[in-house]
Amino acid sequence: MKLGIVTSFPPSKVTLNEYAYHLVKHFVQNENIEEVILYCDITIDDKTLDFPCSEKVRIMECWNFNSYKTIFSVSKAIQKTQPDQVLFNLQFMKFGDKKIVAALGLMLPILVRILGTNSTVLIHNILETVDLQNSGFVKNKLLKKVYNSIGYLLTKLILGANKVAVTIPKYKRILDKKYNAKNVVVIPHGTFEILQTPIYKSKKGPKKIMAFGKFGTYKKVEILIEAVKRVRQRTGEALEIVIAGSNNPNTPNYLESIKKKYKNLSGLTFTGYVAEDNVSKLFMESSVVVFPYTSTTGSSGVLHQAGSYGKAVILPNIGDLKELIHDEGYKGEFFKKEDVESLAMAIQKMILNDIYRIELGKINYKAATAYPMKKICNLYLNTFKEAV
Repeated sequence: MKLGIVTSFPPSKVTLNEYAYHLVKHFVQNENIEEVILYCDITIDDKTLDFPCSEKVRIMECWNFNSYKTIFSVSKAIQKTQPDQVLFNLQFMKFGDKKIVAALGLMLPILVRILGTNSTVLIHNILETVDLQNSGFVKNKLLKKVYNSIGYLLTKLILGANKVAVTIPKYKRILDKKYNAKNVVVIPHGTFEILQTPIYKSKKGPKKIMAFGKFGTYKKVEILIEAVKRVRQRTGEALEIVIAGSNNPNTPNYLESIKKKYKNLSGLTFTGYVAEDNVSKLFMESSVVVFPYTSTTGSSGVLHQAGSYGKAVILPNIGDLKELIHDEGYKGEFFKKEDVESLAMAIQKMILNDIYRIELGKINYKAATAYPMKKICNLYLNTFKEAV
């Protein structure tokens, strides 16, 4: 099969590029895949193809974030290369944070199908489960109503693809009921890299409490920093805080303001954007992974990564995090969202009880190993056959 994938791809900073990297890495190692054609965004540096069988990958840089030309340039590239199947790696703001650009990009799957190529969409979130104001999509209630109406129409267009894959069973139930969809399948997010022997015990020295992601909208690090300060005072533990990642595009100066606010606080590290080859080191050195979220916008790649490294997690019992805990067997210590004391108590319980922390890490590792990316790729190949 000659498989086309429309996605961002490292070293791109556009959302879902890391997911695409691991998906492609495992697709090319499958004997049924003759070639993978990446219809990806344009980057200054060469694409990251540091994995086996990368000679199967053909790069077609054919779009830019926030470009109105994307719908034309991508469809033209697909017509030119004639893949057997096209997989779209999408979320609603994939092609831009400008509303019209984002909407035009989401019309690509049905356009590609109309033009004669089988299309499958992997949609990482659906608007029905996203807090639009909290997540930075809209500013006020009136716009929220407008956005929901437009979102309904865009979801109908996405469902015009041959197949639509979602990562959480709840998404399928909503799409089946609200849109009378008949072509939706559930394919779990999957786990990127799985260690053969995770290191459950923390290394000697201060325990590291890490948060990972794009911060500023529904991911707020102040609550984590304040909670760790309380735990330090109460326990005398020399805890370190690691904020791994960058600003959310909707809040471009957020982390800079946090650095300024806490410039005199010791043991606080901001890594900035984390390149793929540095992710492993970050997780392995961390004792606990915290999710300082006020809402969710899809299946959590960070939770799957934490599980793959055998790490305990602390998270609010909300939205898609709640669904993942229930559906895929992960386990964590819960706290009340936006409640500093609740988070402080959760961190304190975790760092003072090594046995409990290690037990949670082992449970999460078991959950992560149930869905390696090799298995996820096979599920997509079966879905492609059904689409045909």
